[in-house]
Amino acid sequence: MTFRSRFSALLLPFALLAFIPTHPLEVVMSPAEQELRTLLTTYETSLNAADAARIEQLYAEDGVFMPAGFPTASGRSAVRGAYNAVFANIRIAIHFTVDELTVKGDVAYARTHSAGTATVVATGASGPEANRELFVFARGANGWKIARYMFNKAS
Repeated sequence: MTFRSRFSALLLPFALLAFIPTHPLEVVMSPAEQELRTLLTTYETSLNAADAARIEQLYAEDGVFMPAGFPTASGRSAVRGAYNAVFANIRIAIHFTVDELTVKGDVAYARTHSAGTATVVATGASGPEANRELFVFARGANGWKIARYMFNKAS
């Protein structure tokens, strides 16, 4: 093999790199996945705004909220009351990251993690807030709703 043919053989992989698109590949989501991601974004925004009334509307009629270290709240009105109790004590500024989202017919789940800050209302003291979350969703006549939600502190 001559120098020229060896040099050409070495350049071939680099020449092929020129044909790789420079824009990132698009992730194609189903309509259900898009709706669920929008629901999670609305939940995040409502949580950060301490809007228990809006959060209540994101839950199914028989939705269940299972916060770490607090009693389980079952049904929309109990869920709203639980969030009002939380917001009376702390303000939250967090962002959710979806780690896994699976849709099976009219049921779906999302495994997420969140990070941000929590501020104690009474003192104004704030500190880091990080959790792992599990959302279970149900699709009904009014679209996707949170059916079950629980979280615990990230380790």
